[in-house]
Amino acid sequence: MDFTLSEEQALFRDSVERTVADLFPFARRQAAVATEEGYREDDWRRLAGLGCMAAPFPEACGGLGGGPEELMLIAERFGRHLANLPFLASVVLGGHAVLFGGTEAQREAILPGVADGSVKLALAHGERRARFDLAPVSTVARAEDGGYVVSGRKDVVLYGRAADRLVVSARLPDGRDGGGGTGLLLVPGDAEGVGRSSYATHDGGRACNVLLDDVRVGTDALLGAGGDALDVLERVIDHGIAFLCADAAGSMWRVYETTLEYLKTRSQFGRTLGSFQALQHRMVDVYTSCELARSMVFEATLNLGADAATRSRAASAAKAAIGEAARGVCEEGVQLHGGVGMTMDVPVGHHLKRAMVMNATFGDARHHLARYARLGRAA
Repeated sequence: MDFTLSEEQALFRDSVERTVADLFPFARRQAAVATEEGYREDDWRRLAGLGCMAAPFPEACGGLGGGPEELMLIAERFGRHLANLPFLASVVLGGHAVLFGGTEAQREAILPGVADGSVKLALAHGERRARFDLAPVSTVARAEDGGYVVSGRKDVVLYGRAADRLVVSARLPDGRDGGGGTGLLLVPGDAEGVGRSSYATHDGGRACNVLLDDVRVGTDALLGAGGDALDVLERVIDHGIAFLCADAAGSMWRVYETTLEYLKTRSQFGRTLGSFQALQHRMVDVYTSCELARSMVFEATLNLGADAATRSRAASAAKAAIGEAARGVCEEGVQLHGGVGMTMDVPVGHHLKRAMVMNATFGDARHHLARYARLGRAA
């Protein structure tokens, strides 16, 4: 595999780094997280102007013709600076559900708005009884009056309150292929019968539970040709996992750098903390974990275009390994900062919160170890 960035990718990475660093100094980030929405719309528009939302989409859909590598570069910058935005929800999950599951006409109608930041999407798929399994879907879309009537409940919809449209998974008893299956439907966020209960996540992000009470949509709301959309969902979630892993790797490197700087400047017993060999050894372990995470991110990202089994194995391997490594690195950062690390006045504790949420999103380490083993046996 070639891990070398092209000149254009390197310039894009540097531009994103400068912009995100300018938008998310710690105090300003904390003020944004404390707002009702959890982010600033001005920040969203500025990143859209930079091309972040357009980066992974084809030029025919208003994008810049990039792909997973550009998403990786963005995610790493977000993780380093603790950026909380609806990017994962709208661009990676909702946008790619339309990209992978929609018809050409649907992609060309919807994705330009996502690419320029004027339209926000959210993927409403999770249900209580399903936990991390994508297959069980109890939400139902029944055919009625030349359209669909959608009923059910979706939980932990990331930035669902901010979404203009929800990409909702539902069972199609009357599927166009005659056999039903799971479909993806575009539901306006303000449609009659849509109830959204928003709350803050542990890391300062936002999510909501969505109640769909006989929501009526047209037949054009169904993405693609109908039928079973589980393959599309799995592909979308694997992209989301790769994005989360890159975000976590960026967060880990920032914890390493800030902790190392702290140990070099903080003195105790007349010596800097960094001069104690035991702490040096611990920092070597942190550095090793960061390098491991970087390698796993490359592996997951570059396999997103592979066949389904290879893609999913790489995503699960990265999620299991980086999930545990990120929490370990951030816990070390908190401990090595001493008492101040236990407060919420320095970024290191917030990186730990981010790692904990990353671990729980799209499946924890145990789930992905089991998925990796299952995929390995199938191969």
